[in-house]
Amino acid sequence: MDESAATMAATSIAERLGEVRERIAQAAAGSGRDPSAVCLIAVSKTKSTEQIRAAYDAGQRDFGENYVQELTSKAAELGGLPGLRWHLIGHVQTNKARRVVEVAHMVHSVDSERVAIELGKRAAAAGRRLPVLIEVNIGEEGSKTGASRVAVRDLLQVVQAQPGLEAAGLMTVPPYELDARQTAPYFERLARLRDELGGPQQLRELSMGMSHDFEVAIAHGATMVRVGTAIFGSR
Repeated sequence: MDESAATMAATSIAERLGEVRERIAQAAAGSGRDPSAVCLIAVSKTKSTEQIRAAYDAGQRDFGENYVQELTSKAAELGGLPGLRWHLIGHVQTNKARRVVEVAHMVHSVDSERVAIELGKRAAAAGRRLPVLIEVNIGEEGSKTGASRVAVRDLLQVVQAQPGLEAAGLMTVPPYELDARQTAPYFERLARLRDELGGPQQLRELSMGMSHDFEVAIAHGATMVRVGTAIFGSR
């Protein structure tokens, strides 16, 4: 890509990022919430470090990756950028827990006791307390990872028993609906589940909502939204 094309691409990312931030602000205001209470995570999986730099230069600091290998390679290449925070939003393999602990600011996808224990062990050995979210399969889809709603309480207790982990909240990826409004019941279920587990005083974060439905998620209490396509464009 020549310099002029790279500049245009960076400008496009900055513009789309600005549009997403404005939509977040409007959705938050529409539900009587402070826009600053919603953290935008730019999902940068499959995106180049140049695209991530463009978003960073436009003020974005939180980025989400699905795969540990991609996360660690990008973290190494972009390690000089102050304030950059990496979120692992994809499935955690226990044999890669040590690498996750080395680079992730937060893990959104703890879905089993085995994963929780391994991350906790690795975080404690590294001398840190890693914030994690329990991933809930709120739509009970067989094709998706995530703990069932009935298993979440026991999993939460396991997370809380790990000195190296902080139980920071819940995450979900609901069934995809062409009409984003139809995702509302799933977001409502996750918010109710958090209330049953002690509310925001115990679990401060609700990570839910993506490019096509993040405004609906914000209306139902999302504190983190994971947006990729609306910022970086289609793959």
